[in-house]
Amino acid sequence: MKFHHYILLVFILFIKSCSEKPSDPVSPNIIPKPLSEKILQGVFILNNETKIEANEALKSVSNYFTNYLNEGYQINLSDAKTGNIISFTIDETIINNEGYSLKIEENKILITAKNSKGAFYAVQSLLQLIPIKTDSKSIAIQCIDIKDEPQFTYRGMHLDVARHFFSVEFIKKYINLMSMLKMNTFHWHLTEDQGWRIEIKKYPKLQEIAAYRKETLIGHYSDQPHKFDGKKYGGYYTQEEIKEIVKYASDRQITVIPEIEMPGHSQAAIAAYPELGCTGKQVEVATKWGVFEDIYCPKESTFRFLEDVLDEVIPLFPGKYIHIGGDEAPKSRWKNCNHCQKLIKKEGLKDEHELQSYFITRMEKYINSKGKQIIGWDEILEGGLAPNATVMSWRGTNGAVEAAKQKHNVILTPQSHCYFDHYQSTNENEPVAIGGFLPLEKVYHFNPIPKELTPKESKYVLGAQGNVWTEYIPTPEKVEYMALPRMIALSEVVWSKQENKNYGDFKQRLIYFQKRLDHLNVNYANHLYEVFGNLHSENNQLLYTLSTSSNDKVIRYTIDGTNPTNNSLVYKKPLLIEKNITIKGASFENGKQISLIFSETINKHKALGKNVTLNVQPHKSYNAGGKKALINGISGSNKRYGDKEWLGFWGENVEITIDFDKPTEINSISTRFHNGNGQWIYAPNEIGFSFHLEDGKTINDIRQINNRDNLLVNYKYEIETIKVTKVEIIIKNFGEIPEGKQGAGHKAWTFIDEIIVE
Repeated sequence: MKFHHYILLVFILFIKSCSEKPSDPVSPNIIPKPLSEKILQGVFILNNETKIEANEALKSVSNYFTNYLNEGYQINLSDAKTGNIISFTIDETIINNEGYSLKIEENKILITAKNSKGAFYAVQSLLQLIPIKTDSKSIAIQCIDIKDEPQFTYRGMHLDVARHFFSVEFIKKYINLMSMLKMNTFHWHLTEDQGWRIEIKKYPKLQEIAAYRKETLIGHYSDQPHKFDGKKYGGYYTQEEIKEIVKYASDRQITVIPEIEMPGHSQAAIAAYPELGCTGKQVEVATKWGVFEDIYCPKESTFRFLEDVLDEVIPLFPGKYIHIGGDEAPKSRWKNCNHCQKLIKKEGLKDEHELQSYFITRMEKYINSKGKQIIGWDEILEGGLAPNATVMSWRGTNGAVEAAKQKHNVILTPQSHCYFDHYQSTNENEPVAIGGFLPLEKVYHFNPIPKELTPKESKYVLGAQGNVWTEYIPTPEKVEYMALPRMIALSEVVWSKQENKNYGDFKQRLIYFQKRLDHLNVNYANHLYEVFGNLHSENNQLLYTLSTSSNDKVIRYTIDGTNPTNNSLVYKKPLLIEKNITIKGASFENGKQISLIFSETINKHKALGKNVTLNVQPHKSYNAGGKKALINGISGSNKRYGDKEWLGFWGENVEITIDFDKPTEINSISTRFHNGNGQWIYAPNEIGFSFHLEDGKTINDIRQINNRDNLLVNYKYEIETIKVTKVEIIIKNFGEIPEGKQGAGHKAWTFIDEIIVE
């Protein structure tokens, strides 16, 4: 009797599962965009009756897929001989090592790849065709034929865990987000001036001392005077935890590259073992950000220490690379060190830069002897490049070009397009960041192949990487906010073909992908509906245009200083600017505000809209607004210098010429300079003026700039009313940054805001 009841129950459950209405199929919105995709007729029904089979070499990927379905959808794929089928198959003829094909028909899903990498990426595309969440145990998947492969072999994301420390659980979440986007390399920045984060059993003081700082800087480095929280901070990963994370990454086809900084960014290690430095004096683990003078001294005992460290690091990471840093190593300690100077003479080196090359080359030989290769930041080019080194170019693309022309592999990670610790919005309410301005669209339009390279030289470009430095990123939630969605844009940069990319199409796919992030409780930044403003001239009229990244939303605005509401004016056409005005706007949908409030104040001064020329171009990392930003009536942010209004120049004297279309009466010129010395930014000491008068005469004057102690240095030049046709402004760069300051020995930056002519 019980047996008959059991048979009846099974039959009822079978009928229920067969009759359950399938979920609606998901429209293909795959990120990164596949090489080719063709929509086919019909849907594949995925349920508990679906069979799965896999080539033995792809079992790990098929198991990942079945576990995902079981945990997320309570679907258990069967090994029954009936029902439709999902098949994982090897195809040795696929040329790209990470390529795959995914063909979904009504009764079969066929995943074909050369190896587990391609199969895993096929699964990631397949998962984006499955509903984010459904109560149905029967899922309809759109039939489609996809053929896909990456354009670059190195598709990386970086995370600095030294400035701020993050749990094993969060590192796994970060890696999982990478895997969804087919990224394949996690660059793990483990050592710094502010903390040592990896267990080295031979040197216990690295865990006891170097892993902890006594306190941490509050606010931004530019805030004066510096304030600290007075709280001990730190932590480190045990070698067992490292193994656990490396295994987790490997299961998701991600290689982990550890970074052990040398010779600079090593104050934490020197705090634990002072004999590693040139002075031998006790120092503390750094409590604020920046670059520090105490670096590894190239003594035999130092090299033994680093070799011992690497002997414990290398077995933990099965990938081919060890990142050794090599960036921002001040040479002042080496210049004043008897041992270093003797070593320079003994080895026939020219200077301290060649001593750094000697240091890197020696460590490279040791790392090579262990079967690994090194990666270093582009400073390792200085003094000569180590024989087998791969260069990670961060100070622009010049390092990549130089290295590739020397036939060295390069990875592009320029600040201008890949530093995700920079601001991503000009909105004043954005959380504090180190500086800069890197919006989503700029990341998306990055081309990792520098235009200076020939097709043959471009073969040395392995790919690109997004960097997340964490001076101002203390929590996992803020890491997510700063990294996403820019990581998503970068994934398409390094995977998809340039000719297949379209930013408008990407934004539409991103809207759907963000729903997946919502389901995973990811705190991403959403600036898709943010309002932007643009001042321009048309038919001798000044007009102001409002827009959003998503053009289908309603913009409401005010011009009386109040915040926009659902009852405010609807923006329909450019606004005529006839006087000083403050415009505020926001995006609305179904009567609800869906963006932050945008606010812009326009000062209709006498130079606004006139012709302006420069003797030198602003640095490309700080030129978002172009030269017109100097006289567009809009002042830069009071909080940061990286918006589109501030222009940055590195080490150059700047000559600004403003041509008036007719003789114009003026009596003052005012501007302001950023003076954030911690970011290597210095207000100039003097400023010169040349006034070209209506009668052909010229008035020249040079003035000293006083009161340079503030973060923002205001300057105003007043003169009796004169009628000018042209004004030239000469701004002299501060010069070399003095010893004892951040960036000592380097050229100072000059940042200039709006030039207001009254």
